[in-house]
Amino acid sequence: MKKIIVYGLAMLFAQRALSQDTVVNGKSYPLPRIFTAQQDHDEMMRQLGITALRPGPSGDVNAPNHANYDEVNANPCPRLPDVLTLRDGKKVMTAGMWWQQRRPEIVTDLEREIYGRLPDRLPRVTWTVKVTDHEFVGFMPVVAKELVGHVDNSDYPLIDVNIKMVVVVPVNVKGPVPVLMMFGRPRPPASAQSSRSTELSPTEELLRAGWGYVTIDPNSIQADNGAGLTRGIIGLVNKGQPRKPEDWGALRAWAWGAARGLDYLETDTLVDAKKVGIEGVSRYGKAALVTLAFEPRFAAGLIGSSGKGGATLLRRNYGEAVESLTGGEYYWMAGNFMKYGASGAGFGAKTGCDLDVDSHELIALCAPRLTFISYGIPEKGDAHWLDHEGSYMATVAAQPVFRLLGMKGLGVSDDYRTEKMPAVNTGLLEGQLAWRQHDGGHTDAPNIKFFIGWADRNFGRSAK
Repeated sequence: MKKIIVYGLAMLFAQRALSQDTVVNGKSYPLPRIFTAQQDHDEMMRQLGITALRPGPSGDVNAPNHANYDEVNANPCPRLPDVLTLRDGKKVMTAGMWWQQRRPEIVTDLEREIYGRLPDRLPRVTWTVKVTDHEFVGFMPVVAKELVGHVDNSDYPLIDVNIKMVVVVPVNVKGPVPVLMMFGRPRPPASAQSSRSTELSPTEELLRAGWGYVTIDPNSIQADNGAGLTRGIIGLVNKGQPRKPEDWGALRAWAWGAARGLDYLETDTLVDAKKVGIEGVSRYGKAALVTLAFEPRFAAGLIGSSGKGGATLLRRNYGEAVESLTGGEYYWMAGNFMKYGASGAGFGAKTGCDLDVDSHELIALCAPRLTFISYGIPEKGDAHWLDHEGSYMATVAAQPVFRLLGMKGLGVSDDYRTEKMPAVNTGLLEGQLAWRQHDGGHTDAPNIKFFIGWADRNFGRSAK
């Protein structure tokens, strides 16, 4: 009873905040709602009319509610929505039909049901170079710039958003260089030193190949938690109020921030802005795939160990589940996505099998740009939880779109139900859609040199 009373008081105070305003420079603004993640989650359930959600499975194979790791039970709805069939049943036969009809259908479905829609009006970002240093990474001379992108908050000055980014470009390379933007916390330029290991770090691999790199901090765009949804860029645009069911989640917010970083790179004369890639691992692998799918100016993507919400099929019942994303990590997605974990609601119960769209179509949105799906192996820490097979199935199912647009796929059949993953360390890198499972852990570092060589070939660029 005490817990119910305390929760009720917390919600009462949160509701009262709706009617409280504050004055800034003579103008009145509503105070931002201060929710815990649980309160925000409950508010979205209320909006959707959901009374109960199925709990997500445990990653502990010894737990009573452990995730399924048996392929026999992994495909409760094995037939995927056809990536080249319109809603009215017509087959997509030309590139024009893809761009004008089918692709917009997929974008609408993904935005409404999974990742959320961007607001109609988004604020401008003004980039400021805070530090410029001439450094050495190993024996390679570089220019390193630390930047802050201030998001215009004049419409709601109670929330401040400043995007943190570092740009590092080699100076011993002729002409503007390709760049890989990586989701992760930027480090000060002075820390970019050569490792003592015989193995080159991913950033050293990039620089040695004549690439630059960017690190961009997702948390400076949008917090990686549910309590932060009334702050960050999502909270700023919503003036501190809770999301509606079709509003964007953190994955799309991070993707938006990456696009604003690309805005800056288009002004940097040291960068070839037509050859900028996006990279991330795990949750940031999800964000990298979402970025590549929805922002056409990115030329390539290295998608590392992205799992559910990324490259892995949502309707698969293997490891991480839809219910994992409708529970603790709900804030990555649109509120509407919660419907697919519902066991009790005004609309009944739904599962991933009720989705009209899936991850193969997200991958297809990246076509014809360079798309490299990367995984490690469970024995080294890239857990079965990520469902490597489900990601490979989705990649196979996406390749008809690459071919329709004049690109090469994986070089295998389109039968995603029978095609099996190639052997570890055997990459499918002949097309513009690529797959490689390395023998390392939860990282894409072992694949970075393969990505660079593959991207250089496709960019018509010889290695430096």
